[in-house]
Amino acid sequence: MSDILTESQLREQLVHYGKSLFDRGYSSGGSGNISVRLPDGGFLVTPTNSCLGELQADTLSKLDAQGRHIAGERPSKEVPMHMAYYRCRPACGAVVHLHSPWLTALACLPCDTPENCLPPLTPYYVMRIGRLPLLPYFRPGHEAIGEALSEIAGHCSAALLANHGPIVSGGTLREAVFNIEELEDSARIWLTLKPLGYVPLSAAAIAELEQVYRP
Repeated sequence: MSDILTESQLREQLVHYGKSLFDRGYSSGGSGNISVRLPDGGFLVTPTNSCLGELQADTLSKLDAQGRHIAGERPSKEVPMHMAYYRCRPACGAVVHLHSPWLTALACLPCDTPENCLPPLTPYYVMRIGRLPLLPYFRPGHEAIGEALSEIAGHCSAALLANHGPIVSGGTLREAVFNIEELEDSARIWLTLKPLGYVPLSAAAIAELEQVYRP
């Protein structure tokens, strides 16, 4: 039996994960957007201004392989940044962008290490994300976000948009959702520990993980 999901199954999965993220407070109102690659090379995307907790499988936006809208409701204005990951990461099967509380808080703080704005505190962060570059602020929907992501997407599976929020990719929709959940938890752990002091993983521990897991 093939483990490749049909378009109908991917529609239902996108609705399921959108509601799960919304119900647990990772998204609120009409914020956040999700996309997934279809078996024919096209994409499903959450519609513009849609609530992740109220998505409907039959009204999701459908794009062709070039990212052009061909069916369903009008797609999110953030499609260009999703497409940057699909272009630069051939194995990318899904992209999730949220305004989740802890990562958005991190995006609003000063950062001395924009090449990786989260320290490697847990093996799970290293295994799923590796590092989290901080990109400059652009207004939501600005095409420059996609251009900035194109410069780092080939070697970084996730990024944090300054004063905006995270965007994370994955080989499947399930993996992309798990990745952004792990990233949100990593930000919560670090911001909780930061006033108290913390011990990051050693360089040797990180190198060992990177030999096995390559985000």
